[in-house]
Amino acid sequence: MTNGGLRYQYARLSVSEKLIAINVVVFIVMGLITALVSPIFENWFALPKDFFGFLKQPWSIITYSFLHGGIFHILWNMYILYVAGRILLNLFDGKRFLNVYFLGVILGGLLFLLSYNIFPALVGINTSLIGASAGVMAVLIFVCTYIPNQEVRLIFFNVKLWQVGLFVVLMDLVQIPLGGNVGGRIAHSGGAFLGYMYARQLYKGTDIGEGFSKLMDGLANLFKKREKKSPLKTVYKNRRASNTNQKANNDKQSQQKKIDAILDKISQSGYESLSKAEKDFLFKAGKDD
Repeated sequence: MTNGGLRYQYARLSVSEKLIAINVVVFIVMGLITALVSPIFENWFALPKDFFGFLKQPWSIITYSFLHGGIFHILWNMYILYVAGRILLNLFDGKRFLNVYFLGVILGGLLFLLSYNIFPALVGINTSLIGASAGVMAVLIFVCTYIPNQEVRLIFFNVKLWQVGLFVVLMDLVQIPLGGNVGGRIAHSGGAFLGYMYARQLYKGTDIGEGFSKLMDGLANLFKKREKKSPLKTVYKNRRASNTNQKANNDKQSQQKKIDAILDKISQSGYESLSKAEKDFLFKAGKDD
């Protein structure tokens, strides 16, 4: 497949699928660098266990989530992200998905740092934190909290999302005192807490990720090239283009009103109360965003 074909296929992916693709590519590249160059290279992107190490590489509060310790580690994380991400994107746009995911990554990383420096004997001698689990847990617990009574199929039987969320959180909490990847499980708990609080506050009309979203938009704008403006562009106004833009704006407003009405219905009666047409509409709207 040509580069143009790959770019086209990548552009067609949803936000969660793009994130999965990036994680897989990073996993392969890091594996090659570790095997052929030096295993130390990965340390520059993993989250150190102490604050002084973190201050030397502050970017690691994000980059650690793109690293994984093995094939089963990344496969499990990406599978859960795919399933939970599809559910979230049926409800909200890609920007909110990224807010939940990366705020979960950040809070999970900060909780890991805090716990190691307060209880170093509990966390152990792990030198750094890697893995997308905190962000994945944030997305999973977000959907389990926002639509708790929605049923999903697990092999031979159906379970409700709140049951799934409760199970995975308890599994992490129970295993913390037993040792073994304690730092990672603490980071999971941070991501889960973020997902829970995000959903609960959203129910109350507060988007706790709004500030983070604005920050990311501001950083993105720094890398955008400013378009050169021609002095002749403002002399003539294309009426047909203006009418087209107005129609597009009206269509977008109409779509948003329909989405808001469906979300209100979910809040009152649950996701399972939606008709197939409403579920399909939400899924398509999530893919378009």
